Amino acid sequence: MIIKNLIKKSDIKIRESKADVPKGLYVKCKSCKSPVLADDVKRNSYVCPKCGGYFRLNARNRLKIIADKKSFEEWFCNSDFVNPLKDAAYMKKWTDTREKTKTDEAVITGKISVKGSPAAIAIMDGRFMMASMGSIVGEKITKTIEKAQRENLPLIIVACSGGARMQEGIVSLMQMAKTSAALKKYRNSGNLYISLLTDPTTGGVTASFAMLGDIILAEPNALIGFAGQRVIEQTIGQKLPKGFQSSEFLLEHGFIDAIVERDKLKNTLSYIIKMHYESDKNANYVSQTKTDNVVRDKLTPWERVVKARDKMRPTGLDYINGLIDDFMEFHGDRYFGDDRAIVGGIGYFHGKPVTVIANTKGHNTKDSLKHNFGMANPEGYRKSIRLMKQAEKFKRPIICFVDTAGAFCGVEAEMRGQGEAIANNLFEMSDLKVPVLSIVIGEGGSGGALALAVADEVWMLKNSVYSILSPEGYASILFRGTKKPEEVAGLMKLTSFDLLQLNIIEKIIDEPEHYSVENMEETIKNIDEEIQGFFSRYESLNALELVEKRYDRFRRM
Repeated sequence: MIIKNLIKKSDIKIRESKADVPKGLYVKCKSCKSPVLADDVKRNSYVCPKCGGYFRLNARNRLKIIADKKSFEEWFCNSDFVNPLKDAAYMKKWTDTREKTKTDEAVITGKISVKGSPAAIAIMDGRFMMASMGSIVGEKITKTIEKAQRENLPLIIVACSGGARMQEGIVSLMQMAKTSAALKKYRNSGNLYISLLTDPTTGGVTASFAMLGDIILAEPNALIGFAGQRVIEQTIGQKLPKGFQSSEFLLEHGFIDAIVERDKLKNTLSYIIKMHYESDKNANYVSQTKTDNVVRDKLTPWERVVKARDKMRPTGLDYINGLIDDFMEFHGDRYFGDDRAIVGGIGYFHGKPVTVIANTKGHNTKDSLKHNFGMANPEGYRKSIRLMKQAEKFKRPIICFVDTAGAFCGVEAEMRGQGEAIANNLFEMSDLKVPVLSIVIGEGGSGGALALAVADEVWMLKNSVYSILSPEGYASILFRGTKKPEEVAGLMKLTSFDLLQLNIIEKIIDEPEHYSVENMEETIKNIDEEIQGFFSRYESLNALELVEKRYDRFRRM
């Protein structure tokens, strides 16, 4: 109303935004329904300056946002028409769409640089028959994957699609298998595939290459799903919940690593590519050690249990913030959900790329509830092993911070396979072909802690504890409540000093008497130096030596 009062109606040219920002003075935002200046939208990375709503982009405009200027080298253009069903109407529609959009097909492919880092790229274009995947699209993407493998390039695929192309029938369906098979070969070559999901990503594209990234990113509020919402509602006869099949919904349910805002996308892609293809350039380790002679004070085992459980004690996130530079958190187990009891991702330790996995409890009630008091569900352990296997592929060492009373015990956890998830962690960690270090920073409770501690070395903070179960559970099971937890804690041999003597752990890290985030600086410094020493010792070992040494460690127990 204000705009209409200020400007004559004849001067205003407002158009709906469907596949891109059209030409004209004003464009209507589909999110807030307001008319906004087209030039302002373009300057703002095609994001509404009023409400932050995202406009859909054609492939060329998206290329401008991602790629360095004048870096695009196009591959596999001028494709010949494919019409397996001999459909005359399809041929006319395909020809008309090609002329109207001035594009070769529903995807452009080629090579770019992202802040100086080279990469292969495929970007789908929603203007071309809803970016449906037909033979040409499948072939161009497959050829791009194959060329990226030959040239050892990271691969970025920007998905945007209505699914398989109906006009090509079963031949279109086969493109799902073809692109997936090409990605399997590419993955086995050790190269990096980043999948970016945009609005909309649906159908056969979702059920093939879009969800197969080593790292899967998505734009905010993007529609992502397999079956269309109308189809689902008609099939099950129910109204779908708000936010269903959004990128936020997928993040919560464990299927994508992160949601990245458009203006941060180029920096994020550059960071990920550099970490995987420009490793170890600045790694610089010191060799001194300060923690081999930690003094044992007069605290009782139970008093150490109390200290290990103290809410003021630093959490896994505090250690990540203190030790790791440029940490980027990844989410989800790719099966069910994102368990916040375990936080994991990538970052730099003294210039070296590392994968970090950490239990985190939270310091207050709100945070503790968010992180389920550090007690992981099956999806937490499945997320952790997913990230560890990713680290193995890209030859990144792994650092785990353990702090949990135990795996979460509940009906739903059992239904989703808590025991299987923990067992699989033990199984897969046993022969990871990269160095693995686990540090017990608070409680190390039972199998829930061991699931992050099948490592080359296990260290403990002085007042942390590590045991078969809690003292309360031990007293209840073995003594039927006739002994108190305070009494049985000593019998359990759960302190760092006990476990060092039993050769269960390799090192004790000192800590202040009243330990909290406020006074953790010296402890962080000690841990930092010890980790440098760990890397110096283990990175000279080849994969076979690492695995055998880790096996021997547990075989001796």
